[in-house]
Amino acid sequence: MSNDESSRIEPWPSLPLAAWQDTYATLQRWTQIVGKIRLVQTPWMNHSWHVTLYVTARGLTTSPIPYGTRTFEIDFDFLDHALRVATSDGALRTLPLRPQSVADFHAALFATLDELGLRVRIHELPNELPDATALDRDRVHASYDPEYANRFWRILVQSDRVFKVFRARFIGKCSPVHFFWGSFDLAVTRFSGRRAPRHPGGVPHLPDSVAVEAYSHEVSSAGFWPGSGPVDHPAYYSYAYPTPPGFAESPVRTADAFFHRELGEFVLPYDAVRTSATPDATLLDFLQSTYEAATTCARWDRAELERDG
Repeated sequence: MSNDESSRIEPWPSLPLAAWQDTYATLQRWTQIVGKIRLVQTPWMNHSWHVTLYVTARGLTTSPIPYGTRTFEIDFDFLDHALRVATSDGALRTLPLRPQSVADFHAALFATLDELGLRVRIHELPNELPDATALDRDRVHASYDPEYANRFWRILVQSDRVFKVFRARFIGKCSPVHFFWGSFDLAVTRFSGRRAPRHPGGVPHLPDSVAVEAYSHEVSSAGFWPGSGPVDHPAYYSYAYPTPPGFAESPVRTADAFFHRELGEFVLPYDAVRTSATPDATLLDFLQSTYEAATTCARWDRAELERDG
């Protein structure tokens, strides 16, 4: 059995950062192109929820995007390694996912949109990345390893499933489980209902107004991230905004979780979940105990926000 076949049947595959970091960098920029198409065509929704992608049984999707009286959607398929553009009037186009530059991916996708009568233009600079090379001119990032793209998606499938169990326990305002292409993470965010102090901004290549609106209200947020910078491995995270006094020192039940001082959030290495005898229970325990730490320290009215039973 090949490594690729093995990864396809393993629910929680390994994802060492060094093994796929070039594919990761390219794929992040490809998802930014697709996400920006959704962004410019979709009415603004609170906390930028209108820009996200969603996990599917084959990859990631924009969900339906309005275009006049038509709709279209763009899907990444990490089984057949294809990008599909489908319209409400029955058109379907498929582009291969293969090693190619960000600029070439951009050109092929926008040529396809033009062919379908979808005249869309985006802001070409990437968001939340230190390298601000315009997406339509980026010929540096050109890697695509189908095995690791598939592994990454497999982890998103499992994480999405468990996050939705966690989300269902909460009856207050809560985000969908969705994928942010700027930070390249799958996230779910709960809200106390109270206003938060103004966010200071300062996110690389992201307008401060977006960060300010995103964090306009008090939150407890968790997600999955493949890692970079100070975290050189895939990990689950959990943070509170604003960070309440005592949060960093709060006990968390999951044995391998720790508070990362530089990031200001709790981190649980993905491998601790992957190798656990009960991955679902380990991840849920991390999500629940870090949420309890945040809400206890911030004194949320949990009785009004959580489902009985």
